[in-house]
Amino acid sequence: MSEKTRYSDKELEEFRTIINEKMEVAQQEYENYRAAVTNADGNDTMDTSPTYKVLEEGASTLSKEEAGRLAQRQMKFIQNLQAALIRIENKTYGVCRETGKLIPKERLRAVPHATLSIEAKEGKRK
Repeated sequence: MSEKTRYSDKELEEFRTIINEKMEVAQQEYENYRAAVTNADGNDTMDTSPTYKVLEEGASTLSKEEAGRLAQRQMKFIQNLQAALIRIENKTYGVCRETGKLIPKERLRAVPHATLSIEAKEGKRK
């Protein structure tokens, strides 16, 4: 029996469902981070606090910077998921870009945007 070179349409649909679920959660988290950065929640007591509370303001700035970093990271994750959906459409999803072999289903279920098998990823570290 020859080695499988791509996942079946049924298997690709399973992965599409997983990716869409993760995308929904990721987009909600992105919006939450973005709201934290832009203060989209509206005015709260922190907006009217006296400016002599320097430490609290510093903490607020750090918190916004962290939310900004998390928002950027979340956007990159969303972009990776979108790229995975394109690979599903092209029927190239799940094929390792280094070895050309299929990435195991277990890995794709855990990291649905993976483009490298564990074997290839470990080879890159050496």
